[in-house]
Amino acid sequence: MFIFRLLLKNAFRHRLRTALTMVGLVVAISAFGLLRTIVDAWYAGVDASSSARLVTRSAISLTFPLPLSYADRIRQVEGVKGVSWANWFGGVYITERNFFAQFAVDPPSYLALYPEYVLKEDEKQAFFRDREGCIVGRKLAKKYGWKVGDTIALRGTIYLGNWRFNVRGIYEGIDEKTDEQQMLFHWKRVAESMRVRSGRKADYVGVYMVGLRDASQAPEVAQRIDALFKNSLAETLSETEKAFQLGFVSMSESILLAVQAVSFIIVVIIMAVMANTMTMTARERLAEYATLKVLGFTPAFISKLLLGESLLIALLGGGLAIALTFPLAKAFAGTVGTLFPVFQVSGLTMGLQLLACVVVGLVAAAWPAWKMSRIDIVQGLRHVA
Repeated sequence: MFIFRLLLKNAFRHRLRTALTMVGLVVAISAFGLLRTIVDAWYAGVDASSSARLVTRSAISLTFPLPLSYADRIRQVEGVKGVSWANWFGGVYITERNFFAQFAVDPPSYLALYPEYVLKEDEKQAFFRDREGCIVGRKLAKKYGWKVGDTIALRGTIYLGNWRFNVRGIYEGIDEKTDEQQMLFHWKRVAESMRVRSGRKADYVGVYMVGLRDASQAPEVAQRIDALFKNSLAETLSETEKAFQLGFVSMSESILLAVQAVSFIIVVIIMAVMANTMTMTARERLAEYATLKVLGFTPAFISKLLLGESLLIALLGGGLAIALTFPLAKAFAGTVGTLFPVFQVSGLTMGLQLLACVVVGLVAAAWPAWKMSRIDIVQGLRHVA
């Protein structure tokens, strides 16, 4: 307790300098945490992916549709438990700024493959019965103030026209990683509209979701599905849901690397600032440390004083930074809207922030502590006057 009180008193001997150093620490460590949270949010879809599902799409590109007739053939492949499909809708809600994921799906088969979307049974049945019905995620409903029974109007961009959907249910995620910012509605309604407009194009889907009996057989089942349609007019590419999500993430890999690099550069900069503070502190107390050596204190004790003071300042500033990261993340999530369906400060991020504080505190004081432990007593005592 005595040592702690001594370190605390030393740390705030020059209050302005310590306060400015801590402000720098708070800014740097909170920025580090926010940037790490952005990276985590980018990979949230990958982390939430199920190992028991495959995604089958066109081998040429995701923009090329697949025939609806493939569903029955995929269902008969060995190892397949269930099949569903989805089309990206791309509608506009009021303005283009209100972006969120919208999928036209086959409700019974789709929800059977996604048990992580928790929906009340009466709401599920109401959704199944209403061809103009839809379900939305809890976060999306909260963002726009929707409730069951409301009508949502969308302006079609891919599927032209004005569309109106009745909110029949609001689903919740089974855990914090589940995307609660989606809107799902009936594929058949979209197909019927397309059939009137463009004939046989209505019998095409964007992607197939394939449920597996055994997740460990995913590579074999994917090969069987793709072999089934090899040399056809619409060849397929089947991959695990995680690989499918990683395909989107890889498109922005250079951005992610830049964000991660910036997060570490920030820590290095504040480390330099902290090192300057501790060097000034050590230089000012040269005579004090020399006196301690005269009184019989060991060089290790003097090193511990400097290291402990630096570590205390770093941890105090880091603690404030970690606490500040949560409101910053909340404000940032509100600004970007539905760009990041899952945006939460993880335990790993807080651990990295704490580790960064410890590293900054120890490294910044390492050189001054080593120098003060080797101080010449005579030269040090000359500074007493």
